[in-house]
Amino acid sequence: MGGYFGIVSRHDCMEDVFFGTDYHSHLGTHRAGIAVYDPKIGLQREIHSIQATPFRTRFKDIFDEMEGTSAIGCISDFYPQPLLIRSKLGTFAICVTGAVNNAEHLMKTYLADGGHFDAMTGGGVNVTELIGALISLSDNFAEGIRFVQALVDGTASILILTDDGSIIAARDKVGRLPVWLGHREDAFSVSFEPFAHQKLGFEDLRELGPNEIVKITADGITTLSPAGKEMRMCAFLWSYYGYSTSSYEGVNVELMRYRNGALMAKKDNEQGSVTDVDYVCGMPDSGTPHAIGYANESHLPFARAYIKYTPTWSRSFTPSKQSDRNRIAKMKQVPVPALIQDKNLLLVDDSIVRGTQLRETVEFLYESGARKVHMRSACPPIMFNCKYLNFSRSNNEMDLIARRIIMELEGEEGFKHMDEYCNSNTQRGHNLRQAMADKLHLGSLDFQSLDGVIEAIGIDPCKLCTYCWNGKE
Repeated sequence: MGGYFGIVSRHDCMEDVFFGTDYHSHLGTHRAGIAVYDPKIGLQREIHSIQATPFRTRFKDIFDEMEGTSAIGCISDFYPQPLLIRSKLGTFAICVTGAVNNAEHLMKTYLADGGHFDAMTGGGVNVTELIGALISLSDNFAEGIRFVQALVDGTASILILTDDGSIIAARDKVGRLPVWLGHREDAFSVSFEPFAHQKLGFEDLRELGPNEIVKITADGITTLSPAGKEMRMCAFLWSYYGYSTSSYEGVNVELMRYRNGALMAKKDNEQGSVTDVDYVCGMPDSGTPHAIGYANESHLPFARAYIKYTPTWSRSFTPSKQSDRNRIAKMKQVPVPALIQDKNLLLVDDSIVRGTQLRETVEFLYESGARKVHMRSACPPIMFNCKYLNFSRSNNEMDLIARRIIMELEGEEGFKHMDEYCNSNTQRGHNLRQAMADKLHLGSLDFQSLDGVIEAIGIDPCKLCTYCWNGKE
């Protein structure tokens, strides 16, 4: 994934862009960067790795190194950005969040004779550089962005800082990601997470619509291209990676998670699924509000049976090797023995993707004295790797535990019956849940239904992207 923040001010904006970008650190763990414009100096840019050191530490000296009245910052899980690009449109800084599935095709079709491109490790294309080059083929930024959005197979939310100090902000063509605009007496802002600018004294103006493009200056915001009608906002934004204090399309993340947990509890109560639970526990952090909603509805006590130790192992400290990530995840879990020993626990998490972290957490709870561990996932089984937002570290769908279980149950034939496996009311759905519970040593396991997630979000289903669950675009 990734996050972005931008500001155009009448005064130096380095402090604002530093904190505004840092507030997006939950969206990425690989690289971060800031580009700044100053009328005397021009455009400046810094990029650092944040794999072993958090954003605020890597950029702590930026106030001595850079200054300016306009800036964009980004947190990225993939490409180094923002990039500085020289073109017929002038010199500009650009950052892109999303995923472009046809990058090689676009480069060969439109830029085969356009010079050299910086290759990523493994020879891949830096999508940010590619999009910047494609935009530069047009006569102005708005025309170039429209050109790109029409060509991209995937998602591209774009921030551009120009050499006159203005920011061009463009939401992706079907609005899978949010873009918020804010205003303060001396400045305007653009942000993925609205709380980032709210904490800096900005008031929300509005969200950009799908495919909308605006130009932001110190004097105001101008629409360069109006919003489109089609929207497919990522439903997983509310379930997992969106920050709890944020709202998107009028729906607060924390409240959605309470509703979602309550709907799961209501289903369990009606079916009499769980009768021996001492405590409902949330997998920290994003599973916790789902668990609170479950506990409130079920009238079972909520408890934090274990605590994540984050002073030295915050999410920003994320190694590249899966084995190291697994060990660190285990090291962060500190038990509360009085809430675990000889207790039956119901654990609620936002999702089950590969099952690695969940398996180790369940083992940890049993090792800490739990009598039985039940599990509830706040979304349906993830059957497809996201091809729009790159929030998964793997492109191999057999890394998904639901896919592996289906393969074990009936081989390739099972993939013809994904709808049945998603549905707990079918025999295949029951078989999937029982096999997964057995593999993970769970007393019981169930998933929220797709209809339940949609009900908890509460907006028109046709405006939501649910591809990772049902494979439908």
